[in-house]
Amino acid sequence: MSTGHPDKQHDSSAYDMGQSLWQSCVDQLAQELPEQQFNTWIKPLLAQVEEDFSKVTIFVANRFKLDWIRAQYGGKISALLERLYGQPVQVELAITPREIAVRPVFAKRAVDVLAVDESVDMVDDRNAGLPKNRLNSMLTFDTLVEGTANRMARAAAMHVATMPGHMYNPLFIYGGVGLGKTHLMHAVGNCLLADKPNSKVLYIHAEQFVSDVVKAYQRKTFDEFKDRYHSLDLLLIDDVQFFANKDRTQEEFFNAFEALLAKKSHIVMTSDTYPKGLTDIHERLVSRFDSGLTVAIEPPELEMRVAILINKARAEGTEMPEEVAFFVAKNVRSNVRELEGALRKILAYSRFNQKEISIALAREALRDLLSIQNRQISVENIQKTVADYYKIKVADMYSKKRPASIARPRQIAMYLAKELTQKSLPEIGELFGGRDHTTVLHAVRKIGGERQQMTELNQQLHVLEQTLKG
Repeated sequence: MSTGHPDKQHDSSAYDMGQSLWQSCVDQLAQELPEQQFNTWIKPLLAQVEEDFSKVTIFVANRFKLDWIRAQYGGKISALLERLYGQPVQVELAITPREIAVRPVFAKRAVDVLAVDESVDMVDDRNAGLPKNRLNSMLTFDTLVEGTANRMARAAAMHVATMPGHMYNPLFIYGGVGLGKTHLMHAVGNCLLADKPNSKVLYIHAEQFVSDVVKAYQRKTFDEFKDRYHSLDLLLIDDVQFFANKDRTQEEFFNAFEALLAKKSHIVMTSDTYPKGLTDIHERLVSRFDSGLTVAIEPPELEMRVAILINKARAEGTEMPEEVAFFVAKNVRSNVRELEGALRKILAYSRFNQKEISIALAREALRDLLSIQNRQISVENIQKTVADYYKIKVADMYSKKRPASIARPRQIAMYLAKELTQKSLPEIGELFGGRDHTTVLHAVRKIGGERQQMTELNQQLHVLEQTLKG
């Protein structure tokens, strides 16, 4: 690796291209791996890219993680880097040196370390280096972009943060991947601590609770376990669907749940589905989950996606033109994480090519993503998927039949066509048997409105959206 001092322009270009290469690899892994796998194994990684891009050194916290990542993800990472760069890239794994672990991320040097996350808290073991409460101080209500998709959940979370132990206990927030559930939970914890610094607050992922139960069982330290969890003022626990099929964990969580409620402590949980949609969870636990307030976070609407892009670009020191933000927002619809990934690609592409951000540049930077979306989701595919789901004929999508068993799925298909494709209302109407655009608009507004009110419909739409996105 070069140890000289190249001129600033070379330094900046090498840095940007290295950042772009590694970040593109990470973005792809985020799409391909389950969220918990990505967060646990890939997100904490640091990568150092040689100036000639012949080698990428990936730094891992300890020997156990190094062996696991080599066995489980080494081949996938190598193949991805080769595909992205266009030629073989040597991949090496190494234990994180101390000086790298404490170095500021994204330091502006061509040979410096590139980090996946904006924080180096997770360089060491999963919990080492984190504050005792494991809260990310950057995730606050102020840094969360509000829109109709998260307004109710945000309002409920703010109420909990300012008046814990009263209404909405427990608060159960559900929704798909990357919609901001975790951000909201951290915001609750940070807000409470700002107001009451002595509060006992803990944020954990459900998988960590499982691990703590196993350790307590193995070491016979259940008294310590109970002292820790039963004494909290606020417990924030992510992805409770991970409790499925874990009877001992569910038993201990039920006990902790009852103990916390008895002392008027507050519990906030997230999941990928609403309480009654959880599988392999004890009924008495599900009924506890459902006993407070259950709110959904939806995929962000267009205006909210635009605001997120502009705000996050500004946080990176870049102004994104509004028309570019609209172009990206129209094409990246599913969640905030994908928006952030698209933004990183655009910023890296702009820096590397020394070009101003424009729609043409954004289209070029996101060409792989756009081609995948255009190939995968069409109105015809939506019609077939919805027809199969509701057990009607595809031909019913174009017919003039109006019984509810057909009209309802047809309206849902129109709604999804507007949400997931670039087709205009008249174009969608034409593909549904030559219907007027006002008919499509009525369906979009009707289903969109009911989605906010009807848990079952919302869950059905989540399933259909995930199916269509592959």
